[in-house]
Amino acid sequence: MSGTGTDTKQTTSVKPKVEKPRLYKVILVNDDYTPREFVIMVLQAVFRTSEDEGYQIMVTAHQKGACVVAVYSRDIAETKAKEAVDLAKQADFPLMFTTEPEE
Repeated sequence: MSGTGTDTKQTTSVKPKVEKPRLYKVILVNDDYTPREFVIMVLQAVFRTSEDEGYQIMVTAHQKGACVVAVYSRDIAETKAKEAVDLAKQADFPLMFTTEPEE
């Protein structure tokens, strides 16, 4: 029982380490059947690209076999890819979009 009046307890604040959610790439896969105009229309409708951006994405996918369209959180990436594929199916085109984690 010392009466010095000093408190020897230290208070430490603990901050929980919160990681950013992992991002996912939406990838346009080239095919030789879907018309270019339709691909650009889907890119504009679903991914809000301009006509020029849509054209560049479509040409890159055509030349390289695939092209990253956009990067989103997982839920949004999967939803947009599904919406784009559904539009293509409704028009009887084999247009394909996939998602994969960003490195």
